[in-house]
Amino acid sequence: MAALTGLARGGAAGVTGATTSALAQFLLVVVVTRAFSAEQAGAFFTATALALMAAGVAKLDAGNGLVYFIARARSSDYQGISGYIRAALVPSVAVAMVATVALLPHLGLLALALPAMVAADILLAATRGFGAMRPTVLLDGMLLPAGQLLLVSVAAVVAAPGWLPVAWALPYLPVLLLAAGCLRGRVPRTRQLAGTGRELWRYTAPRSVAGAIQAVFQRLDIVIVALLGGPAQAAVYTAATRFKVVGQLANQGLAQAVQPRLVRALADGELARARELYQATTVWLVLLTWPVWLGYAALAPWLLRLLGSEYGSAAPVALVLATTMMVATACGTVDVVLTAAGHTTASLLNLVAATAITIALDIALIPAHGALGAALGWSGGMLAKNLLPLWQLHHRYGLRPFGRHSLAALRIRSWSAA
Repeated sequence: MAALTGLARGGAAGVTGATTSALAQFLLVVVVTRAFSAEQAGAFFTATALALMAAGVAKLDAGNGLVYFIARARSSDYQGISGYIRAALVPSVAVAMVATVALLPHLGLLALALPAMVAADILLAATRGFGAMRPTVLLDGMLLPAGQLLLVSVAAVVAAPGWLPVAWALPYLPVLLLAAGCLRGRVPRTRQLAGTGRELWRYTAPRSVAGAIQAVFQRLDIVIVALLGGPAQAAVYTAATRFKVVGQLANQGLAQAVQPRLVRALADGELARARELYQATTVWLVLLTWPVWLGYAALAPWLLRLLGSEYGSAAPVALVLATTMMVATACGTVDVVLTAAGHTTASLLNLVAATAITIALDIALIPAHGALGAALGWSGGMLAKNLLPLWQLHHRYGLRPFGRHSLAALRIRSWSAA
């Protein structure tokens, strides 16, 4: 029960940030679609999708590597943590700078934000490794989306579509500076210990490829719609599927809270505790997100018309989204459990399969069906991404997303920020 109580507090913090971020992102879409034409909105959504894809690739999944090593360390081992952080930051930021140069002709000033996006994500991951959820909630979950919404709204008021990408990117700078400040008091200043970089990247290398594919998987559909269907279809698809960020961020919020605990439990061979954590996060993920999906499926025609008359026809896209996300959330944080158990190569292969399915379905369906074809392609990949690791966890460890610990998790009342 103590493990569930700690998870509840951390999970509540993560979900609070996820809810705030999801609301701000939806309002941002409303502002953009109401203030600008579908072509202008689609161009903006495509540019930000490319930036997030590039940043996701450049991160090299170094943040999750830091969580793994910091969570496993005891207080006596913290002298080497600064070396791990430097070993994670330097190559990731270097890759981000290369991406900046490569994408500058296509993204303009937006490309300059890539190093800050990458560094901020890695530093916030390091704070989670120490068991602190508050920096991630306040900075990534609240400050960043609120700042983006505010500045994008200003660009909309002055009718300046060319400044939308800059307005969206600027809040990453204060997030980076504040994330660095949050780590300052936690990490002893020491020289990098011999072998820390090799140790970090030996674990992280397979996940770097998986993290890159995951970043592409999350945003590729928008880019493919823009290429095959045009920016207006990309705007319709982005608007209709924006609610998928609710499930993604709720999953992310719970995953960020449970990941260090899962790493410790599996490292210590405590399979029963890992099962308890997995089932607890799954039941809360379902309870938090299924009402959203059911409500969105029922209200989609009305909600989409709020974005503009041209978006009302995308209700079938919303139905595909809601159904798929209900299945995906019922699987729980499967990939987090799989990687916490050390099966990074299996996770990579799962993502490769999911991305291949998405691309194949998108190419086959988008030319004829536009945004709906993209939704069906994304759905196929999303189901593969969750059902494959679900089967692997059951086959290797007998882990299931629901069981006797599900009811125990529902009795936890202390959902307060960590």
